[in-house]
Amino acid sequence: MPVVQVSIWAGRGKDFKKKIAEGMTKVLTDLGVPSEAVTIIFNEIPKTNWATAGELHSERFPDR
Repeated sequence: MPVVQVSIWAGRGKDFKKKIAEGMTKVLTDLGVPSEAVTIIFNEIPKTNWATAGELHSERFPDR
């Protein structure tokens, strides 16, 4: 059934990922998908490998 891939900055904690997984699963179960059928995959990407508007996130968000 649904596989949800979430790209996040590397280093986010377990609690953050748990909240995301619970929230994504709730959205899908509210639509009638059984929770056992929902898979969440986290892709952790270093901020130096992520850019917006031509600016690396490591420079744009140095304190996050």
